[in-house]
Formats: sequence, structure tokens, C-alpha cells
Amino acid sequence: MLAVGQQACKWVVVDRAGTLRALLYLLALLSTGGCTEQPEYQALPRDAVVLVFGDSVTAGLGAAAGEDFPSLLAAATGWQVVNAGVSGDTAREARERLPPLLDTWQPDLVIVELGGNDFLRQTPATRVRDYLRDIVRTARASGARVALVAVPRLSLLRASVGALADSPVYAEIAGQENVLLVPDVLADILSQAHLRADRIHPNAAGYRQLAAGVGEALAASGLLGD
Repeated sequence: MLAVGQQACKWVVVDRAGTLRALLYLLALLSTGGCTEQPEYQALPRDAVVLVFGDSVTAGLGAAAGEDFPSLLAAATGWQVVNAGVSGDTAREARERLPPLLDTWQPDLVIVELGGNDFLRQTPATRVRDYLRDIVRTARASGARVALVAVPRLSLLRASVGALADSPVYAEIAGQENVLLVPDVLADILSQAHLRADRIHPNAAGYRQLAAGVGEALAASGLLGD
């Protein structure tokens, strides 16, 4: 578990593409000015409502029903977890569907997993950052706590050598908006062939790892109690 005020950084494990992976990670840190201070919270109650707002990765494409990471998170925590994942959704488009979901569910926590489809459509990173910031601010204005799952800017070449890295925009937003960042997890999964259903989606094992990584970040922030 992270200590009070600990930054969202970790050692990079050197594997078959360790040198390139470490270099990409360090470049990402330099581009965002270093590590991101993580906020801390009181634990959510067992009957908390959690809205997971995302794209096909949230929806669970690539695995069977019930193997998506929101379902796994619900089983592990006892929270009421709403899977609001829409396959093919972009951060730009998703902004329009968030307010009605917030009104309907009045969530205690919103977990945002978006941006991958924007990157695939070659949307400039600065625009993706602005779309995501709008989503984070809208969710936070509802009174919900917000967690942001970092997404890699997908590259088939980097994926093939296990060298995907988070887009720097996620650490930038988390630092500026003081919201919880879930770093490295999705990039790590999509860098490993045995955890992928295809180049851009986890398989069942990958979703288990994603749920575990999200849970670890929530526990470190205090949101997930003992």
C-alpha cells in the first residue's frame, strides 16, 4: 500500500524489451514534469455506487459476460458497480452521455477509462486531454470522487515488443485536477500477448489483472477499506 502523499511512480521491470520500456517510461515522466501526487480519501461504504465510465475495455470486449473488470471489481468490493462502457466510444463523444448517468446513479465514485479510440483516430493528444478534463470536471462537480485509468497511445510496433506506455496526458490531468490516477496497468496488459484478446483489448486474464490494478490504486488512496 502507498504511504501518505506517496507519488504515483513505480520501478519499471526490465524484461525482454526492458531498455526501451524504461526509456519510454522516463520520457513520459519528463514530459509531465515528474510523478503525480495521489490524493487520499475516506473509505467508501459497502453500499457505495461506483460508475465505471469508458469504452470497449470497460464494456469487457474480448472476454465472456461477467469477466469485465467492473464486474470483477463489484465481486471483490461489494459495491454497486455500474458498467457504463460503450464499445467504440471516444472521450469527445462520451462527454455528452455522462450528465444523464450522473443524474440517474448519483455515484460516490466515477472511474474513467477513455481515450484509446481517440488515439486510434489520430486525435491530437492536446484535444484528448481537453476532452478527458471535461469529463473529470463534470464527474467531480456532481460530488463524486474520480479515478482516471491511464491509457497508452496505442502503437502496433510498441505492442509487439512489449513497450507500450501511458500517454502523458493522464498524469497531467490527474495532477492538475487532483484526482486519483491508475497508472501503467492497462499499458502493461496490452504489452503482453498472453493477456490480450487482440491488439487493443484484454482477455479474461487481462481483465483480472486490470481489476486487480484498479483495486490496488483504490486501496492505496483509502477509497477501498480493509
